[in-house]
Amino acid sequence: MSDYALTLDRAGEEDRELERATNQVFGFWIYLMSDLVLFAVIFATFAVLCRNYAGGPTGRDLFHLPYVLGETMFLLFSSATCGLAMAAAQSGKKNLVLFALAVTFLLGLGFLSMEAKEFQRMILNGDGPSRSGFLSAFFTLVGTHGAHVCVGLLWMAVTFAQVGLKGLSASVQSRLMRLGMFWHFLDIVWIGVFTTVYLRGVL
Repeated sequence: MSDYALTLDRAGEEDRELERATNQVFGFWIYLMSDLVLFAVIFATFAVLCRNYAGGPTGRDLFHLPYVLGETMFLLFSSATCGLAMAAAQSGKKNLVLFALAVTFLLGLGFLSMEAKEFQRMILNGDGPSRSGFLSAFFTLVGTHGAHVCVGLLWMAVTFAQVGLKGLSASVQSRLMRLGMFWHFLDIVWIGVFTTVYLRGVL
């Protein structure tokens, strides 16, 4: 095969790779929009049920704002380190990407651990989701977000391994970008949860 034919074949492969990555990003945006609708429905449900205490505890009785603020800081800082990983990937700095992903994972794990401890404390005190409409909506909203964080951490672990084994290839960078979009989306949703559920519940 001539050099000219090889060049054309290589250019065609690059075009196909670019088209594939573009389609994947577009599909992921559609997924994020559907997830946004899911959270909007759960937020609306919480807004309807947030005053249905059924004689049980209110948010003021249950929530410890400094503790939840600590959770929030974990997630906010993890969003910053995730952004650092994305920037490092664009610069081709593999080791920095791995470091930033590892820190992001640990911060996300810290957030999830604190949330699990909060759930455990409430349930052991008899304030589980079946106690009232308010608690049912609370556990559904916060738990759904927590489940998404758990999926994000699994995805992050797989991506970490891919970066370590394959380097920063075009396909790996595309996956990194989608992971970053997902993680920042969860950060934005949590700001809504913190404001709507915790601040409103305590104040």
